[in-house]
Amino acid sequence: MKKLMLSTALVLTAGMALAESHSMTVRLGTEGAYPPFNFIDDNGEVAGYERVVGDEICKRANLTCEWVTNDWDSIIPNLVSGNYDVIIAGMSITDERDEVIDFTQNYFPPATSSYIAMSDDIDVKTAVVAAQTGTIQAGHVAESGATLVEFATPDETISALQNGEADAVFADTDYLKPFVDESNGDFMFVNDAVQLGGGIGLGVRESDTELKAKLDEAIASMKADGTLNKWLVEYFGEEAQTYE
Repeated sequence: MKKLMLSTALVLTAGMALAESHSMTVRLGTEGAYPPFNFIDDNGEVAGYERVVGDEICKRANLTCEWVTNDWDSIIPNLVSGNYDVIIAGMSITDERDEVIDFTQNYFPPATSSYIAMSDDIDVKTAVVAAQTGTIQAGHVAESGATLVEFATPDETISALQNGEADAVFADTDYLKPFVDESNGDFMFVNDAVQLGGGIGLGVRESDTELKAKLDEAIASMKADGTLNKWLVEYFGEEAQTYE
């Protein structure tokens, strides 16, 4: 009888532990201001490519996920300090960032960054170029010889171009393309596109090795079964770079 009671207790304890692991709550931090990667929809909810990707990752990793929005310029410090557990915010994988946090494998392939301007005779190497603070694009402009003006949000870089504070904007090509397409010729791509970073990955604290492994496994399965490719085309068009 004692052995039976002990066995029952062990089964119950194991079952509780399994339930707890399946119901682990993970907070996903995003900016909510960088369409089509992430933005706030008319219902006040996080939407975009990263919303569907994040929700699917959580489903496959058996995680209960909550979405949190945070300003870009403090998004890494607030991860490190524990205000959320994962960054999913169009963040390119770079060596500099990898010294502070860890990254999963990318869920968005290495892509290009581009310049847009309101005139095709802009020399981006000597111009005043707007970029979002703390991005790989801002770092590239700072090293290019151009005059860098930084703004807290990507929308502010577009406004700076419109009102004459900047001669050009440098950002992810996928972010800039809708502005060019919908501007009736006011905005245009100038200069050649530039390849930066190692793709976009989830950022996690260096101590969260178990969580990182769960996320990596989920991303790998989404690459293998074509789920990421389907959404890349849906959100970024038929010309989007996909996984082989």
